Amino acid sequence: MSKEDELGHGDIEAALATRRELGARYDAELVDGFAERIERAVERRVADQVALQQRRTASVAGAGARQLALGIISLVAFIPISIVLGVNNQFPALLVALLSIVGVNVAHAWQSRQP
Repeated sequence: MSKEDELGHGDIEAALATRRELGARYDAELVDGFAERIERAVERRVADQVALQQRRTASVAGAGARQLALGIISLVAFIPISIVLGVNNQFPALLVALLSIVGVNVAHAWQSRQP
């Protein structure tokens, strides 16, 4: 963003001061120049918002594949954990392991869906 594209109170004051100096015969040119700057600022802001929305959409779209991969890995990891802890009658440890894996999956799903 260049300095000339920025709009503010000072820009309006400068346009009015220029009009006072040059007179009414240059009104059309002053208004056109100021309108062009406003249009550029609006276009830039719209482009920024569109880019932000596209990044958000891409992030959410990619979350589904990551969530599926995490779910599969979680199942594969839980199988040997459940065998070892189940055979040794370590049911509290088995419950903690299961809740931990579920917690990781829920946290990932929640984080992936945030706008």
